Amino acid sequence: MSSLHKSRIADFQDVLKEPSIALEKLRELSFSGIPCEGGLRCLCWKILLNYLPLERASWTSILAKQRELYAQFLREMIIQPGIAKANMGVSREDVTFEDHPLNPNPDSRWNTYFKDNEVLLQIDKDVQRATTLKSQTVARNRSGVTNMSSPQKNSVPSSLNEYEVLPNGCEAHWEVVERILFIYAKLNPGIAYVQGMNEIVGPLYYTFATDPNSEWKEHAEADTFFCFTNLMAEIRDNFIKSLDDSQCGITYKMEKVYSTLKDKDVELYLKLQEQNIKPQFFAFRWLTLLLSQEFLLPDVIRIWDSLFADDNRFDFLLLVCCAMLMLIREQLLEGDFTVNMRLLQDYPITDVCQILQKAKELQDSK
Repeated sequence: MSSLHKSRIADFQDVLKEPSIALEKLRELSFSGIPCEGGLRCLCWKILLNYLPLERASWTSILAKQRELYAQFLREMIIQPGIAKANMGVSREDVTFEDHPLNPNPDSRWNTYFKDNEVLLQIDKDVQRATTLKSQTVARNRSGVTNMSSPQKNSVPSSLNEYEVLPNGCEAHWEVVERILFIYAKLNPGIAYVQGMNEIVGPLYYTFATDPNSEWKEHAEADTFFCFTNLMAEIRDNFIKSLDDSQCGITYKMEKVYSTLKDKDVELYLKLQEQNIKPQFFAFRWLTLLLSQEFLLPDVIRIWDSLFADDNRFDFLLLVCCAMLMLIREQLLEGDFTVNMRLLQDYPITDVCQILQKAKELQDSK
């Protein structure tokens, strides 16, 4: 370990041991990357995602309360028809007579059970596909564009495969991810589950499930759920189709990437316009999934350090997308439509530090 790295770890430890965390200082440090040693990243993400407050003294009680709340969600929302009353001494026949699988009553536990299964089926399909797909991944977005990504870039699927070798318990980690998404869908019926949310949960759960602090790792599921919920509160508009064309929707953000590019590199902007390469052909996935499918998992996590530290909450993501375009400008200027689409949907640069540095330059030049 280099002396510089040791110094960075010490800087984080100094900030985190204060009775009241200096948020701006923590953001400044985290923006340049959070060390994974000693569970620093796990702790910093929990603070940056507003799961833990700035007052250290309240951490223990808040964590205990939230983890118990999640356990309560599991008890109350995973419906098993007939069991509750059967456990109260009513025979199974009586329960079935009162509430049977064909009961049309909206309040029927069976009705809820079947609706839950529809949600679970979609979640299971997405998560299982993410864990088993070895060939090229094809995803059709809301704009009707088919996105193709090579398996080595599909960071979250590979990370979910890695979950299988994590210690503690025999439950597959993809099952935990499914449960988190299911509880979120139940608690947020306005948005429920939308394809792609599994790609957001993946890096969060992986990070918390590999926390060297065994006590915190044991509660990775509950902690991931609340951090995911807080994160979705900030980016959920990207997943709501009815908001696509509003100022908070995904179309506006995609156009903002192009307007920023026009301001910073008009030649490249005009080239993409000339070839009719619309931002929804590639930026839809970049923005909605926070670049989780464009890079390998360790690089996604490094990018998220900077995104979570952004005090303007994901404005920096727009600059990262713009930087990604500018860093392959020569190839884009030389390429035709087919070549350029391939470049944008299977991004060639793997050095995310170079990308983040370019984005920071764009930010500083505003």
